Parts: sequence; structure tokens; C-alpha cells
Amino acid sequence: MVTAVTDHTDHADHPGDDEGREGSGHARVEDDFVTDRKDVRKKDFDMKDFIKRDTGKKDAGKKDAGKVGVRSESRMFGLVRVEIDDYPEKPASGDDTDGTDGIGNKGRADGAAGADAADAADSGVSWDDGLIARRVSATAEGQARPVKEAVVDSRPPVVTPLAYDGSLRSRLDALRELVGLSRTRLDSRTLAEAGQVLDEATARRRLSGQHTVVAIAGATGSGKSQLFNALAGVAISETGVRRPTTAAPIACSWSDGAASLIDRLGIPGRLRRRPLQSAEAEAQLRGLVLVDLPDHDSAAVQHREQVDRILALVDAVIWVVDPEKYADAVLHERYLRPMAGHAEVTFVVLNQIDRLPGEAADQVLDDLRRLLDEDGIALGEYGEPGATVLSLSALTGDGVPELREVLGHFVAERGAAVRRISADVDAAAARLWPVYANRRQAGLTEEARDEFADRLADAVGATAAGEAAERAWRRNANRACGTPWLRLWRWYQDRREPPTGRLSVRTHADEEATARQRVEQAVRTVAEQAAGGLPTPWAQAVREAAVRGSQGLCEALDELAVRAGAPVGRPPRPGWWPVAVLAQAAMTILQAIGGLWLLGQVVGFMSPNLGVPVLLMVIGIVGGPGVDWACRLAARGPARRYGLEAERRLREAASGCGRARVLDPLASELLRYREVREQYLRVTGVGV
Repeated sequence: MVTAVTDHTDHADHPGDDEGREGSGHARVEDDFVTDRKDVRKKDFDMKDFIKRDTGKKDAGKKDAGKVGVRSESRMFGLVRVEIDDYPEKPASGDDTDGTDGIGNKGRADGAAGADAADAADSGVSWDDGLIARRVSATAEGQARPVKEAVVDSRPPVVTPLAYDGSLRSRLDALRELVGLSRTRLDSRTLAEAGQVLDEATARRRLSGQHTVVAIAGATGSGKSQLFNALAGVAISETGVRRPTTAAPIACSWSDGAASLIDRLGIPGRLRRRPLQSAEAEAQLRGLVLVDLPDHDSAAVQHREQVDRILALVDAVIWVVDPEKYADAVLHERYLRPMAGHAEVTFVVLNQIDRLPGEAADQVLDDLRRLLDEDGIALGEYGEPGATVLSLSALTGDGVPELREVLGHFVAERGAAVRRISADVDAAAARLWPVYANRRQAGLTEEARDEFADRLADAVGATAAGEAAERAWRRNANRACGTPWLRLWRWYQDRREPPTGRLSVRTHADEEATARQRVEQAVRTVAEQAAGGLPTPWAQAVREAAVRGSQGLCEALDELAVRAGAPVGRPPRPGWWPVAVLAQAAMTILQAIGGLWLLGQVVGFMSPNLGVPVLLMVIGIVGGPGVDWACRLAARGPARRYGLEAERRLREAASGCGRARVLDPLASELLRYREVREQYLRVTGVGV
């Protein structure tokens, strides 16, 4: 039976002990005690004599290292652990080696994983979160009594997923809808950040809502690892003058159930630790997962990449600055200023105030607050939401209890994750503002639509077609109601000057070119009116829709002009038209009768009587033009209505063609923009 006194550090840090126990084949009983040395001296159990006996056999232990387990004594932060090992002798092997990990703690060589598995099986303890450092339990009574096997519940703790409130859920749904509606109009780079926010929000929602992940970030030599160790109460992260000291992120959890959160950060099991086990610390910081990051200004590129990656995943950040680099432009321009909207989940700690004499610490702290205000970071100094700014010394411990208390309240609220996601949504919305916010009311007014229809009607010659229809109606009326002598003269004129055809063909070609130019100008004008005030991507989409609709528009308008022009055949005749024709025929007959009568008198066929035939001829000669004049006056109204009807039909045909090919696609783009703008307003939390 060999008794050893060690600290509560995980057996992974003592590969020699693990390998010795692995080969023993005997059961091992292990109890961990956490107590203060002063309290132990007061107990009846004489720990001092026990340690003396153990250390007095130190040389013998070295000589008989191959026969019995090596005794060890560790007094770190006032913690001791008692192990009672009972195993047979084992020859010492010269192949046993110790390894050292990247943070200065001893690690196993080959076969260390098997030793851990054996220890876990022997002790009957199951660790769901993969932390190397084991949880210990303190047993202190008035009298010493035999060590008993600890009874530990091996069931994994119940993890409650994170719950978003109604407002944040609505904003996330709106952002998801916004991204979906915008994929065909915006490039993937513009929507990349919004998509990443949605992915991270979905991933974080599935994980524990009872834990808060806080990262400690800072520049080289700022003392963030010292602060990490001071908060944990145990030297977990390596500190030193070598730069950079922290090469990989280290996680420390104050409670179980944070394995999935740490897995999300990509921190392996060998870099996961437990803080100093204390009932007061557990009650104060229960649910905290603290992550020590590499230097953000490290010369190693992979260190900076790790910092940027983890900062996008944690719930809150503690920025540690020192009196020399608190105004570093890299820190303010690359991190603090872009994350000004995350002030509620940001802590800024001025470390190493023990190096500042007198009131210099207060002066530096005031200047730091001034710089943060210039960065746009709201400071929660009077109870309002904002960043927390503190000063402390991780080396001397001055100010660390205040930070621990503030962290305790912050973690106890269980709202950091929701505030972080909400701030991420705000940041994504702010970056999307140029592609969704319009400068003025967007859309096509009725005046713009009517103007476009008028331009198309002018392009197809609707007004000219109406005037031509009116002239055609009048010409038909003149032919029906005019005197025969006038119709004969017009027929003679038409036969005398026949059209050559060359001038009309050239005029048609010129008119067609002019009409095409008018159509293109009308499309450009309405597209600019529709795109006015829109963000650049949506204005470009509106113009492209107008260009696509204008293809083939001129040909379609020509076909409509032919079909919707004046109807084939003669214009319709009003009711008085037959009466006018009969009256004109009567006047012609009177002229004929009077002329024949006078001719009969001249040849002696009839008795001389000039009064009646002359009267008949005068009535016919005067009455014919009179009837023609009356018909012209009566035909003005019907001819005008006929021309307007023809112009209306052509205008409606041109407007319908332009609406189907140009205005409807423009309206669809404007409707899509209005929809995404409403979703964007929901994302910003303003509402519609």
C-alpha cells in the first residue's frame, strides 16, 4: 500500500502514473480532496506528518521507481489531493517519455488515451464534455476517516437549447426571406454575411442556452493569459516573456454541458480545462465558458485567423489592453470600430495598472473611454446598455474580484447569446442598407404611365391615323352628297396626276425609322422614371427588364397599327345620308329638266316660255352646291367622332402592347423591390 499526495490536476499531466496504473491490473480507489493547508493543520488528521513521511521516502521512491508507484506532492493554489494506490511492483521501462503540449502543461506520450480510458473506467466517472481537468469533491470532517470511493452520477447533464424571443425570431425570419428574394438580384458576396449570420444563429440556437461563451482577446503582452488564469484560479494558460505565448485557444468551463459549445469553437479536448473548484466560484460564474485567444496582432498568420474565427462565434468578448497599446490603431480600426454595435456584449479591461503611478491609471482609463466613444462604442457607465470598461491588475489581483462580479451578473442573465445574435443581425442590416434603402418614393406614377402610352401612340401615328380616318369620312360624304360635276372633276384630277410610288416608299422608310427611335426613347424614359431613387442593383434590374421588353416592340406595334387602324371598307353613313343623296339627285334632275326645256324651245319643239325652265335650272344649279355645303356642315361632327374613334383604338392597342411588354415587367421588379424592402425594414426592427 503506497500513499501519494498530489494536486487535482488531470492524470493526463502525469503520464508515468497513468502507465503504471494501466499495467497494474488491480483496482484503484481514488478520492479527491480540496481544502486549504491551514484547515488541514487544524484537523486531527496530521497532514503535515503525512507529507513528511511521504517526502522522507523520496529518495527511496526514486530508487524503487520500478517497483512501486512514484509519490508526488503538489501545492498549487492551496490545493492538495490524496490518492491511495495499491498495485504490485513493475519493472521500470526506459521507453517511458513525457510530452509537453503547446501551453506548458505536461501531456502524455503514446498510449496516453488508453490510460485515461482506464482511469475513467476504474473510477466509474463519465465526463460528457471531454474536459481533461476532473471535477473534485471536498470531504472534510473533524476526524480522519478512511477514504471512500466517490459516488458520481455518470448520466450526462440535460442541456436546454437557447430560446430566441419573438422579436429576434421575426427578424431572423425576415432576414431569411430577404436573402431568398434577393438571390436573383444581388451577387453572392453581398448576401454572404447575411447568410453567415443566419447559419450561426441556427447553429447557436441548437446549443445550450444555460452557458455563455466569453473570449479573452488582446494584443501581445497585454496580459490576457494572466487574467485568464486569475479568473480560473489556477495556472491554465501559459504566461511568459516569449512572444507569442498563447499559440492555440484554451477553454475553461465552470459547469458541465458545454461540450457542444466548445466543439463549435473547434477547441480540441487537450485544450479544455476546469477552473479551481470552489463553491463560491461555481455559484458566481456557473454557466461561464471562458476562452483564452492567441494574440490578435501575432506575427503568426494562423493565430490571427483563429482569433477572427472564434470572435465570430463567441457570445461576448473581453478585450484586454495595457497602458502601452490601448490606443493601437489595429485594435480600434480592425476590431472595436467594426463591432461598435456589439457594445452590450463587449468588455474592455485596462490591465497592468500596477505599472502606473499615482493617478496615471485614471487618466489612461479616461483616455481609453474617449477613444471608445470615438469608435462609436456606447459605454454603459450609468446603467444604460453599452460596453463595460474596467481597470485591473491580473498580476496583483487588484480589480479582478470586480471583474468576476460583473461577469457573474452578466452570465446569470443568460441573455448574452441573444444580444450577440441581435447585434449580428443589426450589423448585417447596416451593411445591406445601400442595396435596399431608396432615396425617394419608388414606382411608376399614373402620369408616367400615360406619358409612355402617349409616346407609343405618337410612334405608331395614332393622331395621324385619326385625322386620316376623319378625312376619309368626309371624302366619302362629299362623294355621296356632292354635285355630279364636282365628282367628275375630281375623278379627272386623279387620273391626270397618278402617284409614282418612289416618294411614298421613301417616306414610309423614313417614318419607320423615326417611329423606332420614338419607341426606344419612350422605353428609356419610362425605365429611368421607374428606376429613379432605387438602389443601384434594383435600378439596374429595372433597366434590364425594360430593355428585354423593348425587343420586338416596334414590330408588334406595326402589326397592331395595321389591325387596329381604320376598318376595311367605307365608313359608316349617318341616317340623314340618303335624304341628302335624294336632295342632290333632285337638284340634278331639276337642272336636267330645265336644260332640256330650254333646248326644246330653241329647236322649236316646244312653245317659247323662258321663265319656268330658267327657274328650274337656277333651282338645280343653286340647290346642288347648297345641298353639298349643308352636307359638309353636317358631316363635321360624325367625321370627327369617326377619326377620334380610330385614334382611340390605335392608342389602346399601342398602350396594351407597351404595358404587356414593358410596364408589366417593370411593375414586377418594383413589386419585388417593395417586398424585399418591407422585409428589410422588418430585419432592422423598424417595421413596415
